[in-house]
Amino acid sequence: MTTVGIIGAGHIGSTLATGLVARGYDVVIANSRGPETLTDLVAKLGGKARAATATEAADAADWAIVTVPLKALNDVPVAPLAGKIVLDTCNYYWERDGHIAALDEKKTTTSQLVQEHLPTSKVTKAFNHIMSTDILSDGTPAGTANRRALATAGDDEDVAAFVTALYDEFGYDTVSAGPLAESWRLERDQPAYVVRQNADQLRANLARAQR
Repeated sequence: MTTVGIIGAGHIGSTLATGLVARGYDVVIANSRGPETLTDLVAKLGGKARAATATEAADAADWAIVTVPLKALNDVPVAPLAGKIVLDTCNYYWERDGHIAALDEKKTTTSQLVQEHLPTSKVTKAFNHIMSTDILSDGTPAGTANRRALATAGDDEDVAAFVTALYDEFGYDTVSAGPLAESWRLERDQPAYVVRQNADQLRANLARAQR
């Protein structure tokens, strides 16, 4: 069975852990405060989940999710994630993360920062522009009229296909925003950010994004 390492146990991380366990995945989840602080969460998740350190979660992962404040990015282990698919859900909130000049000056994107930190991983943007409270409630079967769509961005076509299949498992259509360099179109304050949209609407919102 596939094991997913989740680094970050906030709203997105814990919600995705819940959804993944319900879909038959094994989950190893970590936060910045230590596995002993995740006792209640893993008890709720059941026997297919366990708490660990970030390094242990990365080691155990067949693929991983990084869902941390950008100010904590340097704490994400690098070597154990080498060669692995890493879904990046991170968003830039300068009020929380402090100002990051390269982002303020539009010289890079949040996902490119994650890829720079994890140079040997296959980083792709996913699950960043949906409210955590919607992830497990808004999904519908494939072919449903007006099915909600989520976007991804990445530099690897095989990884894009992986995300498409995962989104479908959670009940969402997929729209590609292009390579990581275009992932700003999914970021905070852009038209596609945390609004409900079907695939056509999402394509339109991505196209009218302004940097």
